[in-house]
Amino acid sequence: MTRPPRVSIDLDAVTSAAELHAALRDALGFPAWYGANWDAFWDAITGLVDMPEHLQFSGWAGLATRLPGEAALLRRCLANMTSLYPQLAPQVAFD
Repeated sequence: MTRPPRVSIDLDAVTSAAELHAALRDALGFPAWYGANWDAFWDAITGLVDMPEHLQFSGWAGLATRLPGEAALLRRCLANMTSLYPQLAPQVAFD
């Protein structure tokens, strides 16, 4: 499969972990049975879908204020992917 060049995810309206996982699922093309938790997110980004070359989050500061724990876990998952699978990981912008 070919990696998409760019995916943008707007986080301005996200107010819960469930909404965050739904936004990630929809934008990144996760399967309908995606488990909507951080273990399932890791499995999806490292084995189920081709991650884009560039991943841009808009509204990051607001998300980090509203859901600091979830924002930290998302950032950690993406950093771990970059560390473990650099050839598959996107370049991420947290705007």
